[in-house]
Amino acid sequence: MNGMKITSAPHPVPTVVRGESLDSIHRAREATRAFTDTLTPAPDPERTDTFLLVVSELATNALRHGGGRYTLQLFAGPDTLTAAVSDLSSAAPRERTPDLNGGGGGFGWHMVRHLTSHLTLTSAPGTGKTIHAQLPR
Repeated sequence: MNGMKITSAPHPVPTVVRGESLDSIHRAREATRAFTDTLTPAPDPERTDTFLLVVSELATNALRHGGGRYTLQLFAGPDTLTAAVSDLSSAAPRERTPDLNGGGGGFGWHMVRHLTSHLTLTSAPGTGKTIHAQLPR
């Protein structure tokens, strides 16, 4: 499968996105924007932009460091927005010194940790993990 599938249903059922390519990051952001646009009351634009950034970073990290595939689930509670990204690697994310000169990355996990109000890692049976990133709504 090259790309992703989007499944969306009325809330509180989450939006689910599966991706295997860099193109899927853009489509994951589009699905996240569509998800937040359907919420009542809608999150403020700054909160939505922050949520989009968190989703983008988690999906990118899953592709680069988590086995090349991910599943993204988006949830909304009365007071929270949550992105859950599952990948194939059982290795926990690690913070590293950002590469300020060569463009080698190192910024994503630091940003996710800084922008979220609650972050959990759940190991999957066998291999893989899910990162739940929560923001206030």
